[in-house]
Amino acid sequence: MTTPVALTIAGSDSSGGAGIQADLKTFAALGVYGASALTALTAQNTRGVSGVHLVPPEFVTAQIDAVFDDLDVVAVKIGMVAQTPIIEAIAASLSRWKPAHVVLDPVMVATSGDRLLPEDAVAALQRLLIPRASLITPNLPEAAALLGEAVAADAAAIEAQGLRLLALGCPAVLIKGGHGQGPESSDYLVTAQGSLKLTAPRMTAKNTHGTGCSLSSAVAAGLAKGEDLETAVRNAKAFISNAIAAADRFTVGHGHGPVHHLHRFY
Repeated sequence: MTTPVALTIAGSDSSGGAGIQADLKTFAALGVYGASALTALTAQNTRGVSGVHLVPPEFVTAQIDAVFDDLDVVAVKIGMVAQTPIIEAIAASLSRWKPAHVVLDPVMVATSGDRLLPEDAVAALQRLLIPRASLITPNLPEAAALLGEAVAADAAAIEAQGLRLLALGCPAVLIKGGHGQGPESSDYLVTAQGSLKLTAPRMTAKNTHGTGCSLSSAVAAGLAKGEDLETAVRNAKAFISNAIAAADRFTVGHGHGPVHHLHRFY
């Protein structure tokens, strides 16, 4: 039996709730072997980010090459990319290794409000990584920032932004509705074939750290296991909804604690 393998290319969260740590927990929870290539180290806890140390681009490349040279990577999840030279290194690596699936989570701002992608790197993300992605997974503010527009306020505006994001070169966009209002949290999967609305009850859990990282890595895990895109997205939304619902079982830190990645097991 072939073991499904996914690679996460992202930053480290020293408190363990987001970034590489969240991705690897998600992969493991969903039965996928996880490998990693770090782009940055963050000094971070549930209350915020106090420092960032960037990994040299050539060492990002070395990590990616080492993984692909030995492991049969089916899906790649990309999170925090930190700066333009790292984006360039990742793009070159994707062109060289040509993974079957690439899920890009355009991480710009942490849950705490700390900015994780400089303004001058956004254009590089648009030009070099979005066209190489199978799916991008922006939340409502990130979708607006990528387009230079106001945050979409209703379903029609969200779907319209999704179509404009497709024009940047990716075949599918999942706009996450966690930052929206109302009793339901609706995500929109937009492709050239149409738009699919995925709805779940909006959770009131205090612990939501790592939600976006975990959703995108759950999609990558599904794709690594051979699921089609819609199935992978549906299963990922169910996984993260349950992880948020179980999150307040934790008492971790004094700010926004992590979601419960291993809710299925305890």
